[in-house]
Amino acid sequence: MENIPQHVSIIMDGNGRWAKARGKERIYGHYEGVESVRACLEAAVEEGVKYLSLYAFSEENWNRPEQEVLGLMELMMKAMKKELITFMDNHIRFVVLGNRARLSDSLNATIDEMMAQTAANDTATLILFLSYSGQWDILQAMKKAAASLPEKDFQALTPEDFAPYLVTAGIPDPDLLIRTSGELRISNYLLWQCAYTEFYFSDVLWPDFRKPEFREALRAYAQRDRRYGKVK
Repeated sequence: MENIPQHVSIIMDGNGRWAKARGKERIYGHYEGVESVRACLEAAVEEGVKYLSLYAFSEENWNRPEQEVLGLMELMMKAMKKELITFMDNHIRFVVLGNRARLSDSLNATIDEMMAQTAANDTATLILFLSYSGQWDILQAMKKAAASLPEKDFQALTPEDFAPYLVTAGIPDPDLLIRTSGELRISNYLLWQCAYTEFYFSDVLWPDFRKPEFREALRAYAQRDRRYGKVK
């Protein structure tokens, strides 16, 4: 496939509806969604995508029922530990970004261990956004910039100067953003970084979004004409 995006990001949506349609608890959809993560990561590596990022848990998701939140955190911890061998065998770097102060000590310890062990892997990078929101990211970046720069330099900030203060510093902005389940919004996700990202919306619920659906999104991207405000 030609014109492969360097960075694909996915808003994984529809787990709860997928489970409800089958008469099961919402958490069952999240467990099935892990299989979609595995399938899309495999497809990304096979097609030459260097960065795959996933919106796993937003800051707004803390408002969900406590049992669902606890179940999600437990699921994430188990999934991370289970996939470590796969990451090492396939040279995949694992990164978690977001407001990690809100995560439990045990989950943060698992994240730190995973990130440290995979830091040197260079085939691809899997980024998990946990306890993240675009507005929070911009606000924390502005606070860091204001604290570290003299007033005159802060006032003269350019977009290029500001980007390193975001949690995604060192990671290219998404070329393609996929959202599943038919929703047509980005839900406070990567608001700065998606300034020129191509969007792809799929009606498929996340637990059913596998390699064929991922590759169809790549094919749609390959037909886009990215002009970045210029005339070609």
